[in-house]
Amino acid sequence: MTITKIATTMLLGGVATAVMMGQANALEAQAFADRIIEVYKTIGYDVTLGEATLDGDTITIDGGSVTIVSTPEAPMETMTFDTELTFSGVTENADGSYMAESLTIPDIDTDFAEEPTGHVTLSDIRVDGFYLPAGSPVPAIGLMQLYETFSTGPLSVTRDGEEVISIDSIEAGSTFNPQHGATELTDVASTLAISGITADLSTVSEEDPSAGAIIEALGLTSISGDITGDFTWSMADGRMTVGEMLFDFADVGALNITADISGFTPAVLDQIYAMQASMSGGGEMTEEQSQAQMMQGMAIMQGVSVIGASVRYDDAGLAPKLLDFFASSSGADRATFVEGLKAMLPGVIAETGIPELNDVIVPPVSEFLDDPKSLEVKVAPPSPTSVLVLMAAAANPAGLISALGFAVEANTAAAE
Repeated sequence: MTITKIATTMLLGGVATAVMMGQANALEAQAFADRIIEVYKTIGYDVTLGEATLDGDTITIDGGSVTIVSTPEAPMETMTFDTELTFSGVTENADGSYMAESLTIPDIDTDFAEEPTGHVTLSDIRVDGFYLPAGSPVPAIGLMQLYETFSTGPLSVTRDGEEVISIDSIEAGSTFNPQHGATELTDVASTLAISGITADLSTVSEEDPSAGAIIEALGLTSISGDITGDFTWSMADGRMTVGEMLFDFADVGALNITADISGFTPAVLDQIYAMQASMSGGGEMTEEQSQAQMMQGMAIMQGVSVIGASVRYDDAGLAPKLLDFFASSSGADRATFVEGLKAMLPGVIAETGIPELNDVIVPPVSEFLDDPKSLEVKVAPPSPTSVLVLMAAAANPAGLISALGFAVEANTAAAE
């Protein structure tokens, strides 16, 4: 009898332990899901998630939805997904943060529109080093580290069965110093590569015949290229350098954006997130609230300075085609059409009310029209200049041009 009681007690104890462990696992998985919702809310995403389950150190979440938080006047459509999210190698740190070795998503193969039929496929979707920082509010230093790498395989979008957009691969990643998930960072270096982009623009004419006719005349029914970028960010002085944000398309041209600013520290970013949070309450702001918000924004940006920036276009065949097309449309040859454009430039600039721009813009733009190779707009202040100082200088456009070191250059060699 005693042995029977002991066996029964052990059995009941085992069942109770299993139930309690199951409850603990569910709670732990749910806590992880809740943390995703909280962290991404800070950066403007309203996330709902399905059931979260735990198996060992793997957490699976059964679908959900994402809405980009916007103003009540312009609400964004909610994107619902029934795809299973698998977080592998999940660990919870002592401070309440989480790290997952990887997040994987099953390949996407689905319709997204009916008339015409739109279909998208995307494979090999993966995030490595998925991080959920602790803290409330979530600190900017943590929000900068949400993942180490994001990558996908091929993407294909079809319209009535015909491929209109394809991408070979997407990869974005960051290197953190001293390490990923650190509560104190020294610097971050990031890269982006969207490779093997191909777009079929021949179907544009079905929606917009006039635009389709221009695309056809320019020989742009099919374009291909890549998008690449890199930037570095130093935490101590808030020095952020965009070394390249390059859109490079064969037989069209390359557009590259660079920037260099200082003073954009994590503390500044924390203040920006806090201001955004205060704005997300909904409802229309009073004039006093709008003014207070503007003053707060100016105070936040007081320590941010511009060191330099540029937007450069290198032609690979598009500009001559455009000039030929519009010259033909106007009934003139290209040389006559170009001379007409050059003659109009001073008048166009005069309409801005800033005559000082004439000497800055007219010569280089005229040179580009004569021989389209490259055109670059640059900002290079003599010394790092506060954003607030530049805003004040805007009252005197001539002074602003000088303060910014604003320049336009044509047909120059690209900086190494």
